Amino acid sequence: MQPSRDISRLIEIMAALRDPVSGCPWDLDQDFSTIRNYTIEEAYEVADAIERENFSDLREELGDLLLQPIYHAQMAKEAGHFDIGDVIYGITEKLIRRHPHVFGDITEVGAAAAQGRWEAIKAEERTAKAAKVGVTAPSLLDDVPQVLPALARAEKLTKRAAKVGFDWPDFPSVRAKVQEELNEVSEAHASGDEEAVKEEIGDLLFAVANLARKAGVDPEAALRDANSKFTRRFHYVEARCREEGIAPAEAGLDRLDGYWNEIRAADKR
Repeated sequence: MQPSRDISRLIEIMAALRDPVSGCPWDLDQDFSTIRNYTIEEAYEVADAIERENFSDLREELGDLLLQPIYHAQMAKEAGHFDIGDVIYGITEKLIRRHPHVFGDITEVGAAAAQGRWEAIKAEERTAKAAKVGVTAPSLLDDVPQVLPALARAEKLTKRAAKVGFDWPDFPSVRAKVQEELNEVSEAHASGDEEAVKEEIGDLLFAVANLARKAGVDPEAALRDANSKFTRRFHYVEARCREEGIAPAEAGLDRLDGYWNEIRAADKR
């Protein structure tokens, strides 16, 4: 079998890997649960390549990510649930349905109008999906995935609630809420109640996610950037310790903090 630019070859390869007689033992051992984590991991690796603006890596990572729906669809086909054709039909039908201004007879243009129609159609879809399982009053929050990173999910939950007016009026009011939650963390810590501390820190993080949303900032991306900045600066601290011939664990906080302030000042320049 030879590589190809045609997606049908990828489908053929996946089917061969899962062949019960001649397939790969590792691939045959997998199921939806075991492959799930790889799917999430591959999505993060795509995001990482984008953030690094490495398009060679992005091409490769997109291929790895593309394999995931092919893999899941092959297992679903084996179990009699659906196949990759059903997946492709479903997403093409959804895109056509959600873009009546492109594929239908609606002539109104503009990003705001398109977004409004998109949200209205999604609300109709949530209602229809809930009706299938006997739920007559679906929640706005029903389809916010549980498996999202907690910070990203907090932002999405508050964004959904804001659509019906359940939101702080402005940035200063959310900032005040963050300060209120921070004070409650301090009170809980002073009480010595570990469960209360955990709860209040959760409330604080949730409020910070809300603050980021109000500022038009993606909190997950902002925290990733902060992690990268901390990593780069700490690498500098370690390098300075090597220059001085001292192990970081033996340098002492004052010296480490001094090195940290060096790179921090350099960043500001």
